[in-house]
Amino acid sequence: MSAIHAHCAFPDARYLGPRDDQDHMEVTVVLRRRADRPALARWPSTKPHDRASFGDRFGADPLDIEKLRGFAQEHGLQETDCQAHRRVMRLRGSVPALQRAFGVELGHYQATDGRQFVGCKPSPRPDQLLGPHVIAVLGLDQRPVAKAHFRVAQQQPSQSFTPVQVGQLYGYPADTDGSGQTIALIELGGGYQQDDLDQYFASLKMATPNVTAIGVAGGGNQPGGDADGEVLLDIEVAGALAPEAAIAVYFAPNTDQGFYEAISQAAHDTTHKPSVMSISWGGPEASWSEQSFNAMQSALEDALAMGVTVLAAAGDDGSSDGESDNQPHVDFPASSQYTIACGGTKLQSSDNSIVSEVVWNETASNEGATGGGVSTKVSAPDWQSGITLPEGKRGRGVPDVAGNADPLSGYQVRVDGQDTVIGGTSAVAPLWAALIARLNQSLGTSLGDVHAALYQIGATAFNDIAQGNNGRFDAGKGWDACTGWGSPKGQALLEALQGMKQS
Repeated sequence: MSAIHAHCAFPDARYLGPRDDQDHMEVTVVLRRRADRPALARWPSTKPHDRASFGDRFGADPLDIEKLRGFAQEHGLQETDCQAHRRVMRLRGSVPALQRAFGVELGHYQATDGRQFVGCKPSPRPDQLLGPHVIAVLGLDQRPVAKAHFRVAQQQPSQSFTPVQVGQLYGYPADTDGSGQTIALIELGGGYQQDDLDQYFASLKMATPNVTAIGVAGGGNQPGGDADGEVLLDIEVAGALAPEAAIAVYFAPNTDQGFYEAISQAAHDTTHKPSVMSISWGGPEASWSEQSFNAMQSALEDALAMGVTVLAAAGDDGSSDGESDNQPHVDFPASSQYTIACGGTKLQSSDNSIVSEVVWNETASNEGATGGGVSTKVSAPDWQSGITLPEGKRGRGVPDVAGNADPLSGYQVRVDGQDTVIGGTSAVAPLWAALIARLNQSLGTSLGDVHAALYQIGATAFNDIAQGNNGRFDAGKGWDACTGWGSPKGQALLEALQGMKQS
């Protein structure tokens, strides 16, 4: 069938035909918490919840689990896993059984870029089918939900940097190296080869950091594709700037199921115990279904409650976030109130000092621009009450912070045996993750939800970026919807946070 399916849930995709009745699929069912929402570990007053006991209070209610088991048995679905502390049950079934159970029609689709995926119509409504104890049913719709926010320079960069040089320009605190911390990297594709890491860090005259690959929901370290640039950029930036931190790389498929599972498993990981999480993938808010959005929000909220600071790239397509409706859009999960949204700048230096830093916007030469704007799904959090949002908008302002992202002032990295220069807000998330790891080390505890502290500290600990725009929005004094508060002054930020702890 060559035409667009009449009832296709994906307006830009072609319906290719039904899913084979003999196929089996596994879905992730996300349950509500058994108690009220957990208090977030807000710096410096609220301590994080302990991972080991978090599920006892905020995991799934045993009665809700039994209701779901009854539903599964009634519809011929097999329970393959249940992790009550993460509020997750996995169910497996044939295509006909899943269609009857969740009231959907499964089919094969082809996206405009040629990729094929399994989709369903209509989108499942777990609250109607299963009741209020279920937040989401993930895995029936397997379309890619996010893209990696990195940019390879298409022309000769005006200047490029090692991550170490960028950390020096931003005044990362001396006598810190991330010791005792674990940085979680969320990856929805690609992979790395150990030889690349060894050669890269040897070129920086550094030991290769401790990197562990963790497969999630069928994902794994699979180098050899375009997404390798994202994976290596994340590891090399984080590892160069926090060389004694452990790095745990969670590989998951690029689906809402995979994305949710990666964040949730990293947040609850009692083996690696990450204190910082870096996410360099995302998609426009409008592209997320309500149930996927809600599930992601619940996983991110769990992370903050357990003291994990989450950094997310704000996007590389300016204020439109790559949408073609001539309206501003922000990227999710950067637009979540539970993430520190990371925007991008163009950085120029001389004699180990910053001589220029402006908003990253190379749209005219097809080299990208920083994302930023105002959420239409997330209300303005209390910690943004003191800023002025553009155009009288109401919603969560994006980004919170920024850092060097322009590929024409990008990062010297090694990918699949080749030395190259890469930029994008993808680089800013691990850049800040490494800084948070070093701050945690110096402070002797995890910062957790540091939003309120950053907004209270304001311009004194940031390089204010007052020149440039990202399309719809202009930079200006103080916070703006291009670069947030600006790029970090690492030592000044540490001292400000220490002052809050003592007061």
